[in-house]
Amino acid sequence: MNRGVPVWVPQETYGIFGSSLPGTFYPRCPTLPIERRYYDGFPPELIRHGTPWPQADFHHLARSAEIAPGVHVLHTISQVRGTMEMPELTLSLRTSQGQVLVAGCSHPGIESILAGADTDSIPVQWIFGGLHWVVSAQEEIERLAHALRTTWGVRRIAPGHCTGEPGFETLQRHFGGDYVYAGLGTRVEL
Repeated sequence: MNRGVPVWVPQETYGIFGSSLPGTFYPRCPTLPIERRYYDGFPPELIRHGTPWPQADFHHLARSAEIAPGVHVLHTISQVRGTMEMPELTLSLRTSQGQVLVAGCSHPGIESILAGADTDSIPVQWIFGGLHWVVSAQEEIERLAHALRTTWGVRRIAPGHCTGEPGFETLQRHFGGDYVYAGLGTRVEL
């Protein structure tokens, strides 16, 4: 691990990237015996949660931000059942031709991510990554694939993992030659 490399992660209450809560976050019951109370009745001012990478240089983001010239991190929070309230970060590389979006799993929904990407002034040239359609109904997959191409003006797409097989087929049909399957080791020319 290179400890000098910053890693941008979503700020979250509980998570694998380390987080913390104020010691006052949970209700107290002073009538309980001391051995049944959290922290023996004396919680710290800040309750820190661990991470498997304690030496990592995590930068927690609670909102979208530009982290370097032309490099933006889009912060969205899922309103989708099953991933409700899950924060997620999407990378937006801004080039002279438009944006390249690199998504993880798109739990908040690709349209929510695109809404935060300022697509009116910076068109989307590429979307890479998972779209989280693996359990979506075919009608919704068709609607979203059509919307990506027409409403959102996405020029090219390279979906991966959690997009699901019906999603791969539908996107390939809608995007034709502007579709690339993003499997492990796939190389794409921009």
